[in-house]
Amino acid sequence: MIGLISATAAGAVARDRLAAAWPDRTRVYDGPVGEAVRVAFAECEQLVCFLATGAVVRLLAPLLGDKAADPGVVCVDETGRFAVSLLGGHGGGANELAREVGASLGAEPVVTTATDSAGLPGLDTLGFPFEGSLAAVSRALLDGEPVTLEAELAWPLPALPTSAQGSYTIRLTDRAVEPGEREVLLRPPSLVVGVGASRGAPAEEVLGLIQDALREAGLSAASVAELATVDAKSEEPGIVAAAERLGVPLVTYPAGRLAAVEVPNPSDAPLAAVGTPSVAEAAALARGGELLVPKRKSERADGQPAMATCAVVRRPGRGRLAVVGLGPGARDLLTPRAADELRRASVLVGLDQYVDQIRDLLRPGTRVLESGLGAEEERARTAVSMAREGHAVALIGSGDAGVYAMASPALAEAADDIDVVGVPGVTAALAAGAILGAPLGHDHVSISLSDLHTPWEVIERRVRAAAEADIVVTFYNPRSRGRDWQLPKALAILAEHREPATPVGVVRNASRPDESSRLTTLAALDPATVDMMTVVTVGNTATRNIAGRMVTPRGYRWQESTREDAR
Repeated sequence: MIGLISATAAGAVARDRLAAAWPDRTRVYDGPVGEAVRVAFAECEQLVCFLATGAVVRLLAPLLGDKAADPGVVCVDETGRFAVSLLGGHGGGANELAREVGASLGAEPVVTTATDSAGLPGLDTLGFPFEGSLAAVSRALLDGEPVTLEAELAWPLPALPTSAQGSYTIRLTDRAVEPGEREVLLRPPSLVVGVGASRGAPAEEVLGLIQDALREAGLSAASVAELATVDAKSEEPGIVAAAERLGVPLVTYPAGRLAAVEVPNPSDAPLAAVGTPSVAEAAALARGGELLVPKRKSERADGQPAMATCAVVRRPGRGRLAVVGLGPGARDLLTPRAADELRRASVLVGLDQYVDQIRDLLRPGTRVLESGLGAEEERARTAVSMAREGHAVALIGSGDAGVYAMASPALAEAADDIDVVGVPGVTAALAAGAILGAPLGHDHVSISLSDLHTPWEVIERRVRAAAEADIVVTFYNPRSRGRDWQLPKALAILAEHREPATPVGVVRNASRPDESSRLTTLAALDPATVDMMTVVTVGNTATRNIAGRMVTPRGYRWQESTREDAR
């Protein structure tokens, strides 16, 4: 919960705006401001104080304890111009909260955390438990000193400006090792512990078995991602308690699924009890991985039969592929989600001219793989290949990545061995439509006139179908020096079903500095004025030129009433 506190009428106005925007996330604390801050500090994960920063500092000073446990605090000035991340920038999430508050209130987020200011990911924000000299290694990164990344497992980390040789080290490992003097250990969630237990097995026996297995295998409990067992044991108190004490989820599988998992040590006992010849090993291996600790049984001091079994599997990190649409070119039409994915990626793959558009958004250390026009399939294969190696990859395209762009060739290459995220972008058709007016107000279709990937016969059938159905048509890739006859042919097909005065919008380089647009008609359009940087939108029989804007009504009845009103 986010506590909201204000002291003046002006602050209360901004406070109430945020409370209205986030009704399920916030709680307003009224009354004397000092008491409100004390109560909210104790009850909430985060605070937004609509007060002067000096006042908030004095109120917070006697309350501060541990930076890992204190709530994140954002301070907003009473006019709502700035949202300052004041306390708990990383651990308390105040940096991100400042950005969210800024977006909601129209305030400018102010983040002074060193790594954020330098465009570097904080090592304590990667979501991993960590050990060692965090401050020293972070300072070395900020100062540009050589820092070595030793990743013992493939994992989709964000970009880090590391070098082959360095006096400082970031080590990604699930092994139970101690950090060196100038080293940070990052503990990825790579270990899955499969557990089986007899009814009534004590939590101490289950937990002790797990801890012994990890210790003897030289593995860190901080890298345990989950406990896994069969559905029949989902409420077994000893297993449930062991997962709670380790602070990890308990994942369960049907017996039939576990019975299909090939294991080295099957047994008749679990087959008779729960319907699968293996619980611990099969549950640990249910989603793949390397068996590090085969099934082992607990040892009881009273000499009674063991009541618990466990096995440990290392599950490799899944690579991540984000297919990102950059929009039509203008920076303010690049979505915040797209910008976040660009900063998250350690590898960027894209057309060279698109890479140039967003190069300044990349974090230091991002590996850039760029190529020229005509290499779409190669870029898609490269991006998928890098994700399969365990990297966090961003594959970029203009407009929306799923519209005549990189999503379809990438997803054709990708299997279920990587995580794929689609990031939508503003398409050329939408950008052009906003410039022209409202040409896409009713049913519309986009058709590419490039016959490099689609036979012209197929394209012609689609144009004819759109013409006969009276659908607004947006033409992508309308004309190039080597393809100068397709647009005239397509316009001639439309002209068989639409009046010569049908409005046609022509937009070149939508949203870019050299943007140009004009509204003409189907009869007057000169195809020679169109090139590959142009989007051509042809209206339907209801589309009109109204005050110099291209408008397609949402329904024909509305159009008829408009005509009657005009009379």
